[in-house]
Amino acid sequence: MKLVFATHNDHKLQEVRAILGDLVDVVSLKDLQDFDEIEENGLTLEENASIKARTVFARHGLPCFADDTGLEVKALDGAPGVYSARYAGPGHDAKANMAKLLKEMEGIEDRRARFRTVVSLVIDGKEYLFDGEVAGEIMLTPAGVEGFGYDPVFRPEGCTESFAEMSAEKKNGMSHRGRAIQTLARHLSQLPRK
Repeated sequence: MKLVFATHNDHKLQEVRAILGDLVDVVSLKDLQDFDEIEENGLTLEENASIKARTVFARHGLPCFADDTGLEVKALDGAPGVYSARYAGPGHDAKANMAKLLKEMEGIEDRRARFRTVVSLVIDGKEYLFDGEVAGEIMLTPAGVEGFGYDPVFRPEGCTESFAEMSAEKKNGMSHRGRAIQTLARHLSQLPRK
């Protein structure tokens, strides 16, 4: 089965292909030469994932899925949350987002946080939602060069290293996106083969 992943993000695509293996043939929006932006104007991760998946399904008529991920910091009342990718403002990158987060966390002892991912799958016009989360804490300084986004400042519960210090295999085995995609994989494996 060919399944469109509604993303232009090569890091996410590599992660998802590694988790799904040969269960399905995952293609990205780049593979479809679809470079039109999708406005993520939802107020929740669920809404944004749904907007992306439904838009791509409407454009191409192919089974597709989309994800939306947020970092929720307890001491910041759940921020940056749904605004994680644009926390430092439009046109900013992961480094700017991390810098803003670390600035806002200065002097705060309670550094608990969690990553959440919601995946929306649209197949045969029906939508299914899957989610995954991982608890951890915000580190005082970035560490590691692997991964992307907030990975250098997030240390999962029970670990001594940040996501950015882990191998892709180790991170995928415990990450929020990994957990959501594994649930998606279980769903896909139960579908009748066409």
